[in-house]
Amino acid sequence: MSRKNIVALFVMLGLGISIFWWEARKIDFRSLVTTFKSLNYGWLAVALLSILLSYAVEALVLHTLLKKKEDRKFGVWEMYRIPLIQALFNAITPFSSGGQPAQLVGLMQSKIDPGRASSVLLMKFIIYQAMVLVNFVVAMVVSFRSVAQHFSGLATLILFGMVIHLITISFLLMVMYYYDFTKKMVHVILKPILFFLKEEKRDRILKSTIESIDSFYNESLVLKREKKKVIKASLLTIVQLFLYYFVVYFVLLALNCDHVNVVDVLVMHIMIVMITSIFPIPGGSGGAEFSFKTLFAGFIPSPSGLILGMFLWRFITYYLGMFLGIIAVSKKPKIK
Repeated sequence: MSRKNIVALFVMLGLGISIFWWEARKIDFRSLVTTFKSLNYGWLAVALLSILLSYAVEALVLHTLLKKKEDRKFGVWEMYRIPLIQALFNAITPFSSGGQPAQLVGLMQSKIDPGRASSVLLMKFIIYQAMVLVNFVVAMVVSFRSVAQHFSGLATLILFGMVIHLITISFLLMVMYYYDFTKKMVHVILKPILFFLKEEKRDRILKSTIESIDSFYNESLVLKREKKKVIKASLLTIVQLFLYYFVVYFVLLALNCDHVNVVDVLVMHIMIVMITSIFPIPGGSGGAEFSFKTLFAGFIPSPSGLILGMFLWRFITYYLGMFLGIIAVSKKPKIK
């Protein structure tokens, strides 16, 4: 990790501590301790297992897209460390922009050709975005009316998050199926936006953007050819996402909230994921905690239980990935 990344890591940890201190400042410390002692640690262990399995399934998605008959056997740690590296760099960069490059470096450390690694990661990214959108649309159909009725402020953010994901997927599909038109459209849109920059810098940005579109189009041809891999990876990605979504349900059970409806909880968690995606702050810090408090206040009656639940959920789904990612970065695979 570079010095800049280490600084970002400590900044995000400091921000997280500050947020939890602010949220817990009016809560009696003894009630927090009492709530903590009454936790069902069995369900808490299941929540931890669920997130670890989510990383494992993501590693399996990567292996599915990467593996060819002529390849050597990839080690378990080789594949499992890549999602952890992604979790770390997604957590410390705005809009999770550092995850893709960090995964590429991780695969190159396993002696995998950079071009092939880029292709696989691009395929994985497209599939992930598509499955997130599919889950979100299903969740909207199931419970959006209820969310909009009870949490009108968050409903706007949720809708905005969906629009951003829809634009992302639409742009990727346009590159895949309307390649020439998309390149011309990007030129038309970017030129007035970059008008105030120096000509050299403007040309560099345009060139880089067009190269990225070209690269994506070439890889999309591979995506179209390997349909069986794509279908298998898509199904595995749905499993990966549900293991992640279920964490909050297990946390609620650990808080002895046995009355909760699993479908409602899953829908709420899907909504939170969509909301945090629109915040530029790494990890959606602030927005994630606010969304949790707003959406799950009705499930957890006591203030101390709500704060503790928010901390446990955030630690398991966000901070744990950061700590495991540090281990993954430092422990490189041994390749002959």
